Amino acid sequence: MSKNPIIVFEGIESSGKSLHIKNVAKYLRKKNRKFIQIREPGGNINSEKIRRLILNKKSNFNKTTDLLLYMASRSENVEKTIKNNIGKKIILIDRFVDSTIAYQHYGMDIDLNFINSINKFILKNITIDFTFLNIVNELNMKIRLSKRSNLNRYDIFKMSFYKKVQFGFIKLAIKNKKKYKIIDSNIEIEKNKKIILNTIDKLI
Repeated sequence: MSKNPIIVFEGIESSGKSLHIKNVAKYLRKKNRKFIQIREPGGNINSEKIRRLILNKKSNFNKTTDLLLYMASRSENVEKTIKNNIGKKIILIDRFVDSTIAYQHYGMDIDLNFINSINKFILKNITIDFTFLNIVNELNMKIRLSKRSNLNRYDIFKMSFYKKVQFGFIKLAIKNKKKYKIIDSNIEIEKNKKIILNTIDKLI
């Protein structure tokens, strides 16, 4: 594995992934390590424009259009950001390929082969080195979402949808357990922070 790996943080809404990726970024700055931090959807100027379309509560795209918008955002990130930094800097990504499989396949029942074929075309030989999957129970998810001042379109689906998505994530983690670490976001944040940073040290 490269000492400048691609590290992805996955999980459903309010699972803590965004908080942990910020902690890792802070830690890497202290260690004077070069890194970039991007999110999906989003990550650069064009991808952020697409993000606003996808997450706007007034948007009512069908599930195929939703998928293709996510893929369009990813294509912009790969071409304009990831390819320019791969191997040169640590790349931290808030959601990536497995989110598409979990949300669009397990959550929305879009054909997996279709999703995989688009990802393969966009990513070419780019591979993810390690993934942190943050899981959260229904009660904590509801409590955390209730504290948000602004909810986007993906924050207001039915709980049954999020259960299917998290189930999909867990299946992916089990299948790829050597490159995955499941983080139980229902326990104390500081415990998880220590687990994650210890793993980061080994990866870099």
